[in-house]
Amino acid sequence: MYLSLRQLQIFSAIAEAGTTTAAGEAIGLSQSAVSAALSELENLLGLALFDRIGRRLVLNGHGQALLPEARTLLAGMVDIERRFRTTDELRAPVHWRVGASTTIGNYLMPARIAGLQQRNGQAHVDLVIGNTREVVAAVQRLEVDIGLIEGPCHAPGLDVAAWQQDELLVVFGEGHRHAAELRAGVDMAQLQRACWLLREPGSGTREAAEQALLPHLHGFAEVLQLGGTEAIKQGAVAGLGLACLSRHAVADLVALGRLQVLATPLPPLRRQLWVVRHPGKRVPVSLRQLLALRPDVLA
Repeated sequence: MYLSLRQLQIFSAIAEAGTTTAAGEAIGLSQSAVSAALSELENLLGLALFDRIGRRLVLNGHGQALLPEARTLLAGMVDIERRFRTTDELRAPVHWRVGASTTIGNYLMPARIAGLQQRNGQAHVDLVIGNTREVVAAVQRLEVDIGLIEGPCHAPGLDVAAWQQDELLVVFGEGHRHAAELRAGVDMAQLQRACWLLREPGSGTREAAEQALLPHLHGFAEVLQLGGTEAIKQGAVAGLGLACLSRHAVADLVALGRLQVLATPLPPLRRQLWVVRHPGKRVPVSLRQLLALRPDVLA
C-alpha cells in the first residue's frame, strides 16, 4: 500500500475537527471510513499521529510535523485541479514535444509555435529537429508526441497522414561560373550536366529532390553532398552548384538577391509533407491546432 492524497485529506480533516465523526461530516465520509483511513495511514507510516484524549484526537509531535507537509501537498492538488480541469482544452496548460525534419523545423514550425503561444499562454513546445529517418525513429521510441517529415515514412507500425504540400525551387547563386547563362534559363541537357548540391541519404530533402529531378534527368552527372539545408544554400550562393530546395527554405536569400530561381523546362516541382504518429499517442485539440490538422486526420 502507498500513501495517498485521500489519506492525507482525511488526516488534515481530523486535525482540524478533533474527532473522526466531525471530520467525516466535513468531507462527506462515514465515521468508520475516516477511522479506517487513519488506521491505514498510521500503519503505513509506523507511527501514531494523534493522542487519544477522551473522545478527542489531538496531534502529537509526529502529527504536528506531518500536518504542514500534508497541507502543502493538498494545496498543490487543488491547484492542479484548478489549472487542468477546464472545458476549454485550447487554454489548458500543455507541453508538447514535436519532431520535425530540417526544413519543417527550421522554416515552418517557429511561426506555428509562436501562434499557439499567443492563443494559449500556458503552451510550451519543444522542437526536436533531425532528418526524416531520425524523426521517424524518435516517433517509434515515443521520444516525441508527433513527427513531421519531408519524405515518405518507410517504418512499419506507425500512423502516417498527408500534412501539406511544399513547393520546390531550383536555385543558383551569383558565384556560379555559368551564372550569366543560367539567368537566361536552361534546357534539359544543361540540367543533366550540372553539379547538384544534395543532402545526406536519409534526409527528406534529399529524397524529395531525387524524386522530383531523377524522372527527368535520369541521373546526376555530378553531386556534392552537404550536411544541411543551410550548407546547401550557402554552397549555392558560393557557386558550387544548383540546389533543389523548399520555397520556404530559400525565400530569405531569394529576397536578398543572393539566390536566384532558375527557369527550367521541368514541370512544377512539389512534394508531400507528412505527419507521423505512434499508435499509442493521441492527438489532442491543442496539438491539432498547432499543426492545423483536420479532426478526421489521425483520429
